[in-house]
Amino acid sequence: QDAALPCSSEAQGQGLCPDVLHRAGRSPSGQETYTPRLILMDLKGNLNTLPQEGCLYGDPKRDTSVAWQGNLITHQEDPPTRNLFLQDLSKLQGCLSSEGDLGPRAHALSKDGSPLPTQLHVSQKGRPLEGSVQVWSDYLRVRLHPRSTCMIRQYNYDGESCQLEAFGQGESLLHDPTYQEELEDRLHFYVEECDYLQGFQILCDLDNGFSGVGAKVTELLHDEYSGRGILTWGLTPVIQNTEVSGKDFYRLMNTVLGIVHLSSHSSLFCPLSLSGSLGLRPEAPVTLPYAHYEASLNYHSSAILATALDTLSVPYRLQSSPISMAQLADAFNVSGRKVVTAGAALPFPMAHDQSLPDALCNYQLAVPWAPLSSCGEPKDSCCFGQAVVLRGIGKEKQSCNCPPGSQPKSALHACGTGEEVLECYLHAQFPETFSTSYLLQEPCKVSTPYPQFFSALLNTQGFLLDNPPRCSTALESIPVLTAVQSSPVLYSALCRLYKELQRVNLRRWASYFSAGVELSDFQEALHELRTLAQCYEGGQKSMVS
Repeated sequence: QDAALPCSSEAQGQGLCPDVLHRAGRSPSGQETYTPRLILMDLKGNLNTLPQEGCLYGDPKRDTSVAWQGNLITHQEDPPTRNLFLQDLSKLQGCLSSEGDLGPRAHALSKDGSPLPTQLHVSQKGRPLEGSVQVWSDYLRVRLHPRSTCMIRQYNYDGESCQLEAFGQGESLLHDPTYQEELEDRLHFYVEECDYLQGFQILCDLDNGFSGVGAKVTELLHDEYSGRGILTWGLTPVIQNTEVSGKDFYRLMNTVLGIVHLSSHSSLFCPLSLSGSLGLRPEAPVTLPYAHYEASLNYHSSAILATALDTLSVPYRLQSSPISMAQLADAFNVSGRKVVTAGAALPFPMAHDQSLPDALCNYQLAVPWAPLSSCGEPKDSCCFGQAVVLRGIGKEKQSCNCPPGSQPKSALHACGTGEEVLECYLHAQFPETFSTSYLLQEPCKVSTPYPQFFSALLNTQGFLLDNPPRCSTALESIPVLTAVQSSPVLYSALCRLYKELQRVNLRRWASYFSAGVELSDFQEALHELRTLAQCYEGGQKSMVS
C-alpha cells in the first residue's frame, strides 16, 4: 500500500482512495506526514530496531539532562543491528526528512538537486532479506504515527516462559484498566478526525493468546460503535511439525475460541492462512504456481497474505465506492453466516499478449484462485455469495475487440467491457450464486521489501512469458484476483474442528483453563461452533431456498 500511494493519488475517480486507510498530519517540526490509521498491540521483542514512539514526531531539542548531582553509573544495552534494507531506508528517509516533506507525493532530491531513488532495490543488489529478517519490523517500510504502537510487556516474544499462548491470557489483558484506557484513547484519536467512519479492520493471530486480545477488542468496538462495519481477519502460520504436542492442543483451542468470539462480535470474520488446515494435524501449505515461496518464513507468507488482503479490501476503498464495509458484510451474513473464506490467484495467470477473455477461458473447469482460509478445496462451484476483485489488467486487455461480422470464440469474447467479461465468467461458474465483481486497472506493487520469489516466466508487470528472459529483472507489480465467499466448505471445516475437540479429554488441560477460560465456557463455545457450522449445511439446496 505504501508503494502504491503515488499511483493512487493520481487516480481519477475509479482508483483506490489512499485516505481511507491513511491520514495526513504535521510533525512538531512542521514536516508533512502521511501515516496509516493503525493501532497495533504486540510484544516488545517484535519491535526490534523500531522505536515504540516512531521516528516522525520526536523532538530533537528535548532536554535529556539529569538533575541528579551525585555519581551516575550508566548501563547501556547495545541496540539491535539493522539489516541492509533498513540501513538503506534510513538513508533515503534521512534525505527526505532534511527536505521537510514526508508526504507520499514528495519528490526526493539530494542536496545537489539530483533526484534520489524512490525505491530501494535490495533484492536486485544481491542482498536478499530472507537471511536477515526475524520479525515484521525488520521489513517494515512505512513510517508509523506515535499513537500506533501499544506494547504488551507482561509476556516474552521468545523463550520458554511467560509466553502469551492461551486465549484467556489475551482476554484478561484488556480487563486491565491500563490497557483498556490506552486502547480507547488511541481509538478516539483516530475516530474523531474521520469525516465518515466506515468501520474497522482487525487482524489478529488465531493460534495464540492474541485471539483473546482480538476477541475483547471486537467486543469493545461492537459495543461502542454500533452500526459500523467490523471486518476481522484471523491469521495462522503454516505448521511444519508432524507429531501432535501440547502446543498443538493449545493452538486448536485458541483457534476455536477465536472463531466463535470474533465472529460473534464482528460484522464478518475470515480465517486467512497459507496452511492446509486449522486442525491438529497440519496439511500441505497452499501451492501458488508462479510464487515459489518458503512456507516456514513469515517474511514470505506475510507478503502473500498482505497482497491478498490489500485486494480483498478493494470494494470499500474505491474513490467512488458504491459499497461500505457494513454493506459488504450485510451481503454475506444472511442466516447467521458471519464466517467467510478467501481465495487468491497471485499473480493472476495471464500471458503478456492475452486478453482477459482468453485468460479466463483457460479456467472453465476450475476457478483460478487458490484457497487461503485453511478450509480445504470446495468440492463444487456452489457458494451462497461472493465478492470477486481483479486488479492489474489494463483497459486494452480487458475485452476482445472482434472484427465486425466475425463469430466470437466464446460468450466471454462477445462482452464489450472487462466488467461484463468478469460478470459473465462468474455467472457461468456460479450460475445460482449472488456475485459482485470489481475490476481495477491499478496493479499490486511488489517493490522492495517485497520478496522476489516469483517465477522467472513473469515479466516486470507480472504477466506470463513464453520463455524466461535472458536477463532476470525484479518484478514491479502483479495482477491479482481474489474472492471472498460464503461457502458450504465451511460446514465440513468447522465440523472437523468441533469433532477433534469432542474426542479430547479437556480435563487433561487444566493449565489452559487456569489462564482465564472456564471449562464450562469452553464447552459452550464448542456448542456455538457446531451451531455456526450448521448455518452452512445443505449447500445448493439451502442456497436456492
